[in-house]
Amino acid sequence: MSAALPSLTRRAFLSRVGCGALALQSLMLGNSAASTRWRGAVSPANLIPKAKRIIWLYMSGGPSHLETLDPKPQLARLHGHRMPESFTRGQQVAQLQGQELRCLAPQFPFRCFGRSRAQFTELFPHIGTVADDLCIVRSMTTDAINHDPAHALMNTGSMISGRPSMGSWVLYGLGSESQNLPGYIVLTSTEGRSPQPLSQRFWHSGCLPGEFQGVPLRSHGDPVLYLSRPPGVSLGQQRDVVKSVQSLNQQLDAADPDPEIATRIAQYEMAFQMQSAVPELVDLSNEPKHVLKRYGCQPGDGSFASNCLLARRLAERGVRFIQLYHRDWDHHNDLVRFIRGNAASVDQATAALITDLKQRGLLDDTLVIWGGEFGRTPMSQTNKGGPGRDHHMKAFSMFFCGGGIRPGVTYGATDDLGYHVVENQVHVHDLHATLLHLLGIHHERLSVRFQGLNVRLTGVEGPRVVTEILA
Repeated sequence: MSAALPSLTRRAFLSRVGCGALALQSLMLGNSAASTRWRGAVSPANLIPKAKRIIWLYMSGGPSHLETLDPKPQLARLHGHRMPESFTRGQQVAQLQGQELRCLAPQFPFRCFGRSRAQFTELFPHIGTVADDLCIVRSMTTDAINHDPAHALMNTGSMISGRPSMGSWVLYGLGSESQNLPGYIVLTSTEGRSPQPLSQRFWHSGCLPGEFQGVPLRSHGDPVLYLSRPPGVSLGQQRDVVKSVQSLNQQLDAADPDPEIATRIAQYEMAFQMQSAVPELVDLSNEPKHVLKRYGCQPGDGSFASNCLLARRLAERGVRFIQLYHRDWDHHNDLVRFIRGNAASVDQATAALITDLKQRGLLDDTLVIWGGEFGRTPMSQTNKGGPGRDHHMKAFSMFFCGGGIRPGVTYGATDDLGYHVVENQVHVHDLHATLLHLLGIHHERLSVRFQGLNVRLTGVEGPRVVTEILA
């Protein structure tokens, strides 16, 4: 054993526990390291958990609820007319300031799907096959009118930079069931005409220790850079190097406990474990052909479909929070062409993921989320290439599935034109409180002291758990 172990004082050990850095010694102690893996700040859970993990299908850019999940026949009847001032007076818009506001009809028909008669766009025929498993929420609201702050609010609960992402909060609160993969993994598909940039702060750990941040896996090439050993370096040689580095880190941490040192220790350990776990994870050659056909993907093509299949494999391996970003839902112009393409990219794979999880017995304790950071305006925005829609924060739609969610229901409503929520408003903070509740965490009891305040995901404005959508 390392000479560092006798110098590990009781005070240093307890300090590490408080900083969330108990994932030590796995390289030297083998499987016994499972007993020192971070078990979560909320252990046991505050509440009876309904879900063990989350798969968030994040539609980045703000998909239009008026073309996807919220039918508005009255808006169709007013197509081309001036938008009634009673809807828009004093309201904030992003790019339509000072312009004449005219109604734009929903650009695609809506259909009823399943025994639940759920209404959503005909662009989602595959999702229609799982309609009776879905809970559609049409009454979402947010506080941000532009992409970056809206992403930050949806992902971290705050528009202020430096706050932990939801995945980091979940990993900090509950720990991970996976011993050789990170507990929070981010996948980004490569499809789209001009994908918007995504900031790493959307999956950063903020004021939590760095070991809780999301780990992106690349969609093309090596999923993680420098994953393979250098030529001529054997497994044993690499293990000796890592052991030596870990020993030095542990001696320094024992003398002067520091969460960043503990994080580095955990990162070295996880990186070593990932060298064998990640290649096996992304190798889809053992997936039956009918599964690949169901998702509509080819291994390694970087598509949303491939990432959905990887998400199922990550769920099987105990990863706690899995986030799939699909960009380019920002349709200020040429709405019909671009939304048709994006819908085709996500429809089949989303349905396949839900069906696959269900058939494997994973859907009951896996919460699947589909949606973006805000919605789009009922008013037309005219740009080159055809009409589109501006950003809209007053109303948008999402759907949920599995993990304690009530299936086959539609919750909340907007007005006749899809501008304001008129029934059962669900703010982003309410959403976060509800998701933590499903995971067994009371949102007010998951916080850390930072800059003199008790910081938490759901803020301080008294969000509510949306019990009406719980099974």
